[in-house]
Amino acid sequence: MISIKEAIQLVKSNSDTLGIAKVGLNEAFGYLVANDIKSPINMPPFRQSAMDGYAINITDKLSYKFIGEIKAGDGYQPILNTGEAVRIFTGAPVPDTANAVVMQEKIKIKDGNIILEHEIPQGHNIRSLGEQVKKSDLALKKDTKLTPAGIGFLASLGITEVDVYKKPRIAVITTGNELIEPNQPLDHGKIYESNSHMLTAALANLGHNNVSVYKVEDNYDNTYQLLDKTINNSDLVLITGGISVGDYDYVGKALNELQVEEIFYKVVQKPGKPLYFGKKAETLIFALPGNPAAALTCFYIYVYIALQKITNNQQNELPRIQAESLSNFEKKGDRPQFLKAIYLDGKAELLEGQNSSMLQTFALSNALVFVPAEQNQIAIGDPVETILLPIEL
Repeated sequence: MISIKEAIQLVKSNSDTLGIAKVGLNEAFGYLVANDIKSPINMPPFRQSAMDGYAINITDKLSYKFIGEIKAGDGYQPILNTGEAVRIFTGAPVPDTANAVVMQEKIKIKDGNIILEHEIPQGHNIRSLGEQVKKSDLALKKDTKLTPAGIGFLASLGITEVDVYKKPRIAVITTGNELIEPNQPLDHGKIYESNSHMLTAALANLGHNNVSVYKVEDNYDNTYQLLDKTINNSDLVLITGGISVGDYDYVGKALNELQVEEIFYKVVQKPGKPLYFGKKAETLIFALPGNPAAALTCFYIYVYIALQKITNNQQNELPRIQAESLSNFEKKGDRPQFLKAIYLDGKAELLEGQNSSMLQTFALSNALVFVPAEQNQIAIGDPVETILLPIEL
């Protein structure tokens, strides 16, 4: 067995960026920009009114002659002499001969003239050409994550495709004769399969939706054939169950026969000791424990890092902070332990039901509290190392 620190470092050193792909803007949400993006236009592309009101050619008087109207989308460019004004609307092009826009609430109309309440400074309420970004200037830098605002911003520049770091093709495999789908009758000895649902949701929460789900019973030939297929057609394979040394655990044997390079097997931790990490060509393979809470813990501590690395995210690990414990806890055994917890306002509450088979507690958690090997207990008020999960409760 190896330590948690060693396992994390091995995952990092064996996870390489998948490369760059060009995707349509409407498919680019959540990706990281692979190259600096230069603006192809000025934004705004013309002098633009920031208000509904009146564009004026400033004079030393408060009275202006009304000569016309410009709506958003008009290409109309009237020539304003000093002391003249046009009605204008938000987003409409400001004439080159206008040098300010007066809010409609700040004027009165008398005898066809516009009467201002007070003098207006040059450039008032006018968005200048290229005010947001100028043509050929940097619009978004490399490694920016494309949020809804980022997608909208690029669309406003007329950009329809963008170079991004590829996201992985992922296979999720569950093993076990005892597993049945939730919509089937629950016969004695059977349990409803939950790990694939849990892992696909965890992946989707991180923006990974190119996921194929497979189920295999405890049969060596079927296990071998499925692993061979998924390893050859995926960038990341997540297996749950079947990795231990029981008579019907065939995953380890099949991986060995398929000549998968074993990077490590078993980590000194609780839960999640029987964790396997391997590699064949560029495909990463994690065999997670079958117990759901152990599988999800390993996902957040190790698989998360691999996902971040292969998509070129610089923030590899989940944030770790010091929090004040709201609970007492006594650790049994000498392995480091991850405890489900609720973190709020600098405090962490340890939850009941820390067994590796129990998901109900995990369903209430937004953090894991790490208890190192040398620490045997936690008292109320003690500082605890807290790992923040990418979950909003």
